[in-house]
Amino acid sequence: MATTLALNASPLKILDTRLHADPSRVVLRPFHLGWQSTHGSPVRALKLVADIAGLSERQVHSEYRRVVKDFGERHWQTEQVFDSRYETLAQMLELNGSDYSRERKRLIGAYFCHEYTYAAAALMNPSIVLHPDQSGMIEGSSRFVMSLRAVGEGHISSIVFREGIAHADGTFELWPQSHFATAVELENEALSNEDGAVIVNRNPESSLSNSVIFPITEQQRNGLEDLRMVRFRHDDGSYEWVGTYTAYSGSSIRSELMRTHDFRSFVLEPVEGRAGRNKGMALFPEKIGGKYVMVGRQDGKNLFLLESDRLNCWDDDGKLLMEPKYPWEFIQIGNCGSPILTDAGWLLFTHGVGAMRKYALGCALLDAKDPSKLIGRTREPVLTAEDADRSGYVPNVVYTCGVLKVGEQLLIPYGISDSAVGFASTRIDDLLNLMV
Repeated sequence: MATTLALNASPLKILDTRLHADPSRVVLRPFHLGWQSTHGSPVRALKLVADIAGLSERQVHSEYRRVVKDFGERHWQTEQVFDSRYETLAQMLELNGSDYSRERKRLIGAYFCHEYTYAAAALMNPSIVLHPDQSGMIEGSSRFVMSLRAVGEGHISSIVFREGIAHADGTFELWPQSHFATAVELENEALSNEDGAVIVNRNPESSLSNSVIFPITEQQRNGLEDLRMVRFRHDDGSYEWVGTYTAYSGSSIRSELMRTHDFRSFVLEPVEGRAGRNKGMALFPEKIGGKYVMVGRQDGKNLFLLESDRLNCWDDDGKLLMEPKYPWEFIQIGNCGSPILTDAGWLLFTHGVGAMRKYALGCALLDAKDPSKLIGRTREPVLTAEDADRSGYVPNVVYTCGVLKVGEQLLIPYGISDSAVGFASTRIDDLLNLMV
């Protein structure tokens, strides 16, 4: 067993399952048109279309057969993707291709697509929530959705998902993935350069476990990082799945929201207000005192409690909730996902950074009615990287973006040195007994 629990005193049980980077998983993606523009005019793109239009039908057939031979079996509905890509290009570039054969249109579409290895470098920083569909579950078991940060070519981060079933004894199973993965599709491609909300849709014939959400807007260009999902209960009793994540442009960061009711259609929207300029915000699963509540690290070191009347606007500077107290968290502390309501109060997983920039996980307990009141926290980490798990893209790191409550058990997926994902389980009472 590679991970050793801190001081051998933690109640966490490390499970055997590990998820690793997989360079064989590729997805068929369109080129974004930014690289094809010159001073706002798509000159390069139009020249490429003109070159393909100048080929004879025999050349078109030969070139297209070569593309299909090379890539047809590596992707799902490959030729339909080429069809769709051509139609998008025809609309955006105002192509007059009424005389083009189907093969020529598909060849044009192929030239404006590419393969992308979305999880070649790392899988890390998972979050986990109850699945919208709990039909057919036996008592004590729950279907779940887990999100992961996948890092691929160019160190670009995207969001991927795995579905599975967790049991009351702390065990779980992941649903299998197929050979094919598909990217979600932007509902209105003209909005890719806008700064507001966008809607993306999962392919209706693809499972969630085989779907990837890539960066769409300019602010997201260099990655969607560390999604913290929560099943949020609205005042009318309905549920919406809301995730906070960091959108990284390559030069700036911004907190954004992922919102969905069914994991088929997703709204990606900026967090407005001063708090949106920070990383690591996590939403409580319900309103408290009539307000939306989040926990976040507003100054880069300490944890704060924030309130808002609007889900997508956070102007509150927040109340100081926790400061680093113990040596393993002297550099900084942060949340590890949304708090979980227990009979004793809100259970919040935290991370601390200590000497040599070593990360560790801890827990805190907040008052159920007034979460600005800290009831207790763990003196020692409950999980820290040891032995082989200290090695990875970023060494000495364990990190999670959310845990799942199943009865009196918690299932805890966690990132290992920014390279892989492990799993642990524990009883809630055993964690509460560590609080001081």
